[in-house]
Order: sequence, then structure tokens, then C-alpha cells
Amino acid sequence: MRVLVIDDDALVSSSLKTILEADLDIHVVAIGNSGLDAIDLYKSHRPDIILMDIRMDGMTGIEAAEYIIAFDPDAKILFLTTFSDDEYIIKALRLGSKGYILKQRFDSIIPSLKTALLGQNVYGEEIIGKLPALLKEDGKIGLESYGLTERELETISHVAEGLSNKEISEIMYLSEGTVRNYISTILDKLELRDRTQLAIFYYKGITPTKSV
Repeated sequence: MRVLVIDDDALVSSSLKTILEADLDIHVVAIGNSGLDAIDLYKSHRPDIILMDIRMDGMTGIEAAEYIIAFDPDAKILFLTTFSDDEYIIKALRLGSKGYILKQRFDSIIPSLKTALLGQNVYGEEIIGKLPALLKEDGKIGLESYGLTERELETISHVAEGLSNKEISEIMYLSEGTVRNYISTILDKLELRDRTQLAIFYYKGITPTKSV
């Protein structure tokens, strides 16, 4: 796994490099200390994943991520920060980042990177506990205008509740394969990247970011 590390504290970024490369499956292609570094180094190295701080002088990690994802919609970004600020969590989710974990949990960084590389979303326990309340703040939006069938709307509601494909299949009396097909079709119709964006879209009406 090729990782780009971005943190405005040079000591932290160097320490992260040492920690990550203790795992033989990980190679840190470069380290940077600003949002501009993140953009330039991503273009130069095209890493498998970016491990990036959020609060940085000049350009935040969120702002850098917006630019990078506009440049490459398939970019995988895992935010690492000391802050569990609600506004940052929602912004990270809206961007389609692969996760948001706190620096205090160093033991979770390598497993989180490996999980994110597989395309799954990763959030620390502190973050997961906040998600339901954050996502429900503004209420559901009218999804009927997107040409979705009743079964697809029902599927979305179950995804937004955090149910697995197996659980959804049992509730809707469908096979897991059919549920997977429904979700794939829904993501295509809404131009969303994954289940997390689908849940946020259901509750908050975010702008799709699959097509840039």
C-alpha cells in the first residue's frame, strides 16, 4: 500500500511515517506539511491513499481534499485529526472521504488504512457515536423526484438506518444479491459513491460528488 502522509506538524508526519512503515505492507511515498503539499504530492506520486490532517494553516485538509477529489474522483482520503468537531465530520462525509479517525488512537491507524484501501468507510468509535444525530439534523429530503421506485426508496431508508445487506434482505424478503443490485442502481441514479454518501443524501440532501 502506497500512502501519502500530510500533517502540518513535521514531527507528527515523520512519526507517522515511522509507525506506518513498521508494517511491511505499507510504503510512505512522501510526507507533506500543508494542503498545497497534499495536492502537489498527490499529483506527483498518485498514492493508493492519503492520510491527512484537517486543521492546517493556509489551506485546510478539507479544502485540499476537495481539490484532489475534483482532480481524481477515485482518490481515497482518510482524515486523521485531534478534533472531533461536528462541522468537520459532516464536511468529511460530504466529500466522500474514506473516514475520519482521531490521532489519539494510534493503534487504529494501520487497520483503518487497510480497511479504507478496500473501499470501506472507517470512523473511530468517538465519531460513529455522533453520526445518527448529525445525519438527522435537517430531516429527510424528497427522493421521489429522482426517479426512484418504491422498493428503491425503501432500500435507501434501510441503508440510512445502518442495516447490512443481509438485514435488508430479511426485512424486504429479497436475496442479498437483489439488495446489492438495488443499491448499485440507486448509487448510479443519484451519482453517489458509496453507502455512506447515500445515507447522508437521504438525511441531508448533499450534492453528489461522483461526477466532477
